[in-house]
Amino acid sequence: MKLNKTFLAVAMAMPLCSGVALADTASAADMKERAFGSLFGEFYMPDTDKTESAAWNYMEKDWGYGVELGYYLTENWALRAEYAKLDLQSKLNGSDADGKRIGLAAMYHLSDMPAVYLVGGLARLDAVQNTTAFNVGIGYKHFFNQNVALFAEANRYEGIDETYADAGIKLGMTYLFGTAGTKAAPTPAPAPAPVVAAPVAAPADSDADGVVDTADNCADTPANHKVDAQGCTVYEEKMAAVGDVDIEIRFPFDSAVVPADQRADVEGLGAFMQRFPESTVMIEGHASNTGNPAYNMKLSQRRANTVAEMLKSNFNIDASRITAVGFGVTKPRVEGNTAAAHAANQRIEAKVTAKIKQPVLR
Repeated sequence: MKLNKTFLAVAMAMPLCSGVALADTASAADMKERAFGSLFGEFYMPDTDKTESAAWNYMEKDWGYGVELGYYLTENWALRAEYAKLDLQSKLNGSDADGKRIGLAAMYHLSDMPAVYLVGGLARLDAVQNTTAFNVGIGYKHFFNQNVALFAEANRYEGIDETYADAGIKLGMTYLFGTAGTKAAPTPAPAPAPVVAAPVAAPADSDADGVVDTADNCADTPANHKVDAQGCTVYEEKMAAVGDVDIEIRFPFDSAVVPADQRADVEGLGAFMQRFPESTVMIEGHASNTGNPAYNMKLSQRRANTVAEMLKSNFNIDASRITAVGFGVTKPRVEGNTAAAHAANQRIEAKVTAKIKQPVLR
């Protein structure tokens, strides 16, 4: 009985679909990302095999009406919500068994036939008893223009909490809100221009470096730089002073021990020489002009050696990269025989030289 009722619902809907199938329909692209609303009438056919109660079981087939609101997510998929009022009657005594139905469903429009769609969702029916059902169905829409369509749809309602299978056929009108995107007519291709032989131009050399663009791997080289066969600047390497890493360390009187608060300067120098393995350093030791000059010469050498030994021991700097020379009192930083002059002259100075690249000029 349930299968026969479903077949009857589909069979009644299909003539409605075929009757309008000859007319033009909107394309899938016309429906994409548009909201719609529908009004419909419905012929509802309750299942007669319900067992929960006689009043619920023996309900006559009858008419209903409702409204839908939905939205086309893509060219194929849409979501809709519905509310339907069902004017049903009992077969037992002819009393009213009016009910209502609310539902939420997904709609899938076939890619090859966008006017034909499948329906699947959930419905809540309130007629004598409250029940929930799965609903599946098939429908067809005939568009009169980009906004208005007539639709026919057949559904089967399969009970979840109760065992039954109702059926219904809808016939209604749909209105799509907004406007469909329009495609611009293709611009006709211009007539081909007559073929004219192009004059042969000299090879381009955009940066004027003497290397044509097709062979130039370094565009926009400076005009005063010498370039190689690939158009790239030629560099030469040479050793030059690096003033930003030169350091000066002051020692206490008659001491060759680097003060703790100045060891960071030596560490910075060591880290630089590790990062640039071709760099070298000249460490000059100095002393204040007090006491025996010969003793001060040895003291200044010990001061220079102390810093050199820290670079070798703590940073593995090869001895060949380090030159340590004591100058005694021969190169004072500050002239005079004051305490301030003596403190300024008890020092070492480290001057770093590193290999740098410089462009060769024309």
